[in-house]
Amino acid sequence: MSENVVSLHKVTGQPAGESAPTVLTVVPDVPPAAPVPLWVRSGRTVRTVVTHETTRTIGRTVVRHGLYAFNGGRIVARRTWDGRTGARYERMIRAAEAQGNLEAAEEWEERLSRFRAARHHRRMDLLHSPLDAAKGIGVGVGMSGGALVALGVMLAVSSGRPSDVLTPLTATVDFIAALIRIVQIVWGPLVTLAPFLALLALWSVGAHQKAAPAWSLPAHQRSGEGEPITPSIVVKALRDLGVPALRNAIREMGDAGASMLGPIRIAGCGVEVDVTLPSGVSTVEVQQRRRKLAENLSRHEHEVFITIPLAARTVRLWVADSGALDEPIGPSPLVTDETMTADYAKGRAPWGQDLRGDAAALSLYQRHLLITGLSNQGKTVALRSLALWLALDKSVQFLMGDLKGAGDWNMFDGLASTLIQGPTDDHVIRVTEMVEGAVDEMNRRLQAPPGTVFPALIVLVDEAQVAFMCPLKDDEGRFYGGSKATSRYFMAVRKIHNQGRAVNVLMWQGTQDPTDQNLPKLVREGAHTRASLALGTESQARMALGDKAVDGGAAPNLLRPGLDQGTLVVASSGIDIPKGQASITVRTHYVDDDAAEAIIERAKALRDGVTTLTVIDRGPERDPLADIATVVGDAVRVLTQDVLKRLAALDADAYGKWSFLDLKRVLDGTGAEPYKSDGRMVVGRDRLHRALTNRDTDGSASADG
Repeated sequence: MSENVVSLHKVTGQPAGESAPTVLTVVPDVPPAAPVPLWVRSGRTVRTVVTHETTRTIGRTVVRHGLYAFNGGRIVARRTWDGRTGARYERMIRAAEAQGNLEAAEEWEERLSRFRAARHHRRMDLLHSPLDAAKGIGVGVGMSGGALVALGVMLAVSSGRPSDVLTPLTATVDFIAALIRIVQIVWGPLVTLAPFLALLALWSVGAHQKAAPAWSLPAHQRSGEGEPITPSIVVKALRDLGVPALRNAIREMGDAGASMLGPIRIAGCGVEVDVTLPSGVSTVEVQQRRRKLAENLSRHEHEVFITIPLAARTVRLWVADSGALDEPIGPSPLVTDETMTADYAKGRAPWGQDLRGDAAALSLYQRHLLITGLSNQGKTVALRSLALWLALDKSVQFLMGDLKGAGDWNMFDGLASTLIQGPTDDHVIRVTEMVEGAVDEMNRRLQAPPGTVFPALIVLVDEAQVAFMCPLKDDEGRFYGGSKATSRYFMAVRKIHNQGRAVNVLMWQGTQDPTDQNLPKLVREGAHTRASLALGTESQARMALGDKAVDGGAAPNLLRPGLDQGTLVVASSGIDIPKGQASITVRTHYVDDDAAEAIIERAKALRDGVTTLTVIDRGPERDPLADIATVVGDAVRVLTQDVLKRLAALDADAYGKWSFLDLKRVLDGTGAEPYKSDGRMVVGRDRLHRALTNRDTDGSASADG
């Protein structure tokens, strides 16, 4: 047991005159901490040194430069072997056979035969070269010696000294001796430095090819972001795609897969290359791995587009420059060119740019239009841009319904014949009647004499999904929304889709977040031009663009919501699409509200004033309640449908556009509201008379008061 330490001290603070007691404090003896063994401290130090970032950087540098030299030697050896043998030709033959291209295989085999014949001829020449060289040297020495002697004779004759005959020979011998001396001096250091110079040359080759593992490269090279697209990078990306048949085929190809690639072409803000896949690999297998392919190419998913061209077993890759798609495109020509006009029949609307950077222009002539996408992705602006351009053709007429009612279409007030804005069921009813009115106009045009030319009538409904989802019924029990044969909006749109194109009555719709309920199949397939912004799923992409476009590579569901606003995938015969593709990606111009106002002002200046119908015009001289009583007449009760017909006959301008809701609105609160009789809505004569009497009485009382 260790001994305790005893401490003596006096207690202070005692009263005066008393001696302070001495207190004994026992302090236990605590043994000192055991020292840390040397091997533990050394291990910690070694671990710290090994894991330090500086050590790692030095280690990566040593490995990288060592592998540069080693792999550079391998590259030089392979190049030398390829140059001296027919290995290159044999690889190309195997690659052509793997692709099933027998013509190319025969061509490379013929080249190999010519190469072998030329090599054999050179080797046979080498058998005679020593004798020929000896003869050449002998003849050269003899001729040179004779020339030197002749020169010496000339010098001797000129100077009068016979000894000058040997002067040229002596000078030549001295020159040769000097060269030998120089070689003797330089030879030693040259032999010493030669291995180092050779190693430096091999290192240079390896460094140029970056022949080292990615983990050993510097940080800015390891990321690979923005790395130029080269054939080797494309082949490596395809090899590492996770398709066993593709990986094995590339491994068996003598050229390591280079023959699969067509020329890499600059295409706008990126590059484009066609890849012919080997037998046994489907284009679908590559399309389904778009994200992995993009990552293998050191790109983001949205920077790689895969389409199917005309050639069989071929995919077309478009790879954007890193970050290029996040840069905005320029302003619309509608804004920059104040003299621009439109031509509905022959012109094309400047809509934006394709991925190549070329202008994307859309023909609107006799084409129904559908634009869809998620909320807040630029659908209304894209649709409005087309309407703004077409407004610059003074012959075009517009019927517009905006079922969002946020004021995005306010500028068309005074230009559109009808402009309905609002999200309520009442607005849906008005829009439905507007579309049905367009159907009547279409039927009138269809019955006109053959050869009659009609101006374009654009029936535009934004947020059309609100109409399809409307639950209201009319007084005959027909739904305004829905997708049945009794659904009023649906059937009106279908009729225009079926026959409107022939007489220039066109249906344009913008919808949001498509489903089978808010965008019926027959409606979406009736559009000639179908465009989609960012969507959530592939099934929605198929609803928006159709199976053919999606199977051909269209993928609006891979656009980034919020980041790719205004970017559309378009399937239409009205836009230039690369041959073999079913769709094209367009980055649309953004035209803000102020610019749209200015464009509409220019459009209004081109045409006569248009009175826009924004509300039901009842006319100040009409008394709706009295007119209703008039058309009811002496009948006890009249069906509301008949009341509306009689009102329209009484004054078409005031009541021609009335619906059941207008009738109900006038009668509400009067005591003469429509009611059911035998299951049908009617208006009662007696109730109307009481309502008129009460109104007149109330009016007289108010006047007397």
